Amino acid sequence: MKSMKILNEFVPTRKFLKLAEETKDLVDGWNVTDSAGGRPAPSGTVVSCILKTKYPEKWIVPIFILRYKGPVEVGGLALASDIVGLDGLAVTMGDKPIYGQPIEMPETQSSEKARDFIRETIKTKNLKLGCLLTVRRSVEDALARVREPWDFLLFMRLEDSTFPILEQVAAECKKMNKPIYAYFLVSTPRNVETMKFIGWPPAATMETVEEKAAKLVGLVDGIIATCAGDAEGDKEMLQKLQKFRS
Repeated sequence: MKSMKILNEFVPTRKFLKLAEETKDLVDGWNVTDSAGGRPAPSGTVVSCILKTKYPEKWIVPIFILRYKGPVEVGGLALASDIVGLDGLAVTMGDKPIYGQPIEMPETQSSEKARDFIRETIKTKNLKLGCLLTVRRSVEDALARVREPWDFLLFMRLEDSTFPILEQVAAECKKMNKPIYAYFLVSTPRNVETMKFIGWPPAATMETVEEKAAKLVGLVDGIIATCAGDAEGDKEMLQKLQKFRS
C-alpha cells in the first residue's frame, strides 16, 4: 500500500514543547508557523531548531516570513537551520506585521531573491529551500515556479475545485524529482471562527478526512494536516490519518 508523510501544522505558543510531546507519536513531522497574521509568537525557526534537536527523526520545516526579517537575520537564521539540520525553510513574503513596517531590502524583497541570497551570499551547505504555491495564480504560474530552483513545494488552498490543479503541479514535481506537500485544512464545529479569519476553504470535514486523504496518497509526498485552532480536533484527525503514514 502506498503511503505519505502525515505532518501537522504547528503553531508555537509558550507551551510548544508540551504540544509537541502530545502529538509526536501521531505525526511524521511538523510545519511550524512564523508569527502568523503578523502577530508576535515564538520564532518559527527557533522553535523548529529546538524541536529538531529533541526529535531528530522528524521532518521539521518552518515557514520563513521575509517581511519580519532584515538580511542579517535572514542569514543568521538560515545558518542556524543549516547547522542544526532542519529539513528546510519554506520561504515566503508572508503577512504584514501588526507592529512596525514590513522590512523590504534589496536582498530579500522577493522569495526568489532571498533564496539566492541565502545560497550564494550566506553560503548555506545543506539547507533545502522551498516555496508556497497558491491557486490564486494561474496553473502556468504554479508550474513555472516548480521549474525554478526550489527544493520542495507546499501547495495551499486544497479543496475539491483545486484538486485538478494539484494533480498537474504534482505531476510536474514528480518529473523534476521535487517533493510536494499539500496543506490539508479540516473544518470542525469548534474552529468556525478561525476558519473565517484564515479565509481558506476546507480540504475536508472530520467526517470526510479519510476519504479525501485517500485521494492524495501517491499524488503528494505528504500532507500538512490541521484543524486550525481546534487542538482536540487535531488529535482526532491525526488518529484517522494513521493508516496513510509512511
